[in-house]
Order: sequence, then C-alpha cells, then structure tokens
Amino acid sequence: MTAATHEVFERYHACWEARDPDRIAELHTHDSVFHLHSGQAPVRGRQEIREAVAGMFALVPDLAFEFLSLRTGEDFWVVRWKLTGASATGAAVDVDLADFVVVEDGAVKEKHSYVDGVAMQAALASEGTA
Repeated sequence: MTAATHEVFERYHACWEARDPDRIAELHTHDSVFHLHSGQAPVRGRQEIREAVAGMFALVPDLAFEFLSLRTGEDFWVVRWKLTGASATGAAVDVDLADFVVVEDGAVKEKHSYVDGVAMQAALASEGTA
C-alpha cells in the first residue's frame, strides 16, 4: 500500500469509528459507488452515500468494528471486520463483513461491503419481536 492509500484508509476508518456520515461521504469521490451487498441497490454520489451511512448508524447506533485482517494494493484495500453492537431496539448485532475499496486520487471511488446477510437479517428481524 502506498503511504497515500494507507493515509486514506486510516482517515476513512476513523470516520466510521466516529460514526460521522458527513466526513465519510467527504472521503468519497463525487461519482463514487457504495454497495452494501446484502440486498440493497448500490448508492451513487456523496449525498446518497451520506444518507445510506446515516441509515446504517440509525439501525445500529453503537456500531463497533473489530479489525480482523487487511490486504492492500497500490490503489485498493480489502479488510475483514467483525461488526458488533445493538440495533435501535436492542437486538444484538454480531456480523462478519468484508470491504473491497478502490481508491482514486486520494478518495474512495468504490466501496463494496459484503456482509453475512443471514446474521444481519436475524439481528434486524429481532426488532419486530422486541
């Protein structure tokens, strides 16, 4: 990973840790694509990305990221996480996630997040029974 790509990774992760949709969106290119591969359509552009991220934090307000592994290249990173927290209604969230991120000119051009859909649906389905 180049120093510049590593710096983008560090800033981007810090924004997610801070649960800051505005700063996350600012680190994307204007025409960026963010696709949570768990049944949602991809969102495009900073405003749609900001809204999607804010929606994720509304579903799991205390979302936390346990770092598992990182693989890097000149203009990308692939990272595995364990996501934990509680849904807005208190259901436990414990989900595996892998992100594939393409970087262009110091910003996120594409972010593809692959989540354990069965675990996520189980956690969110618990909301209806709470």
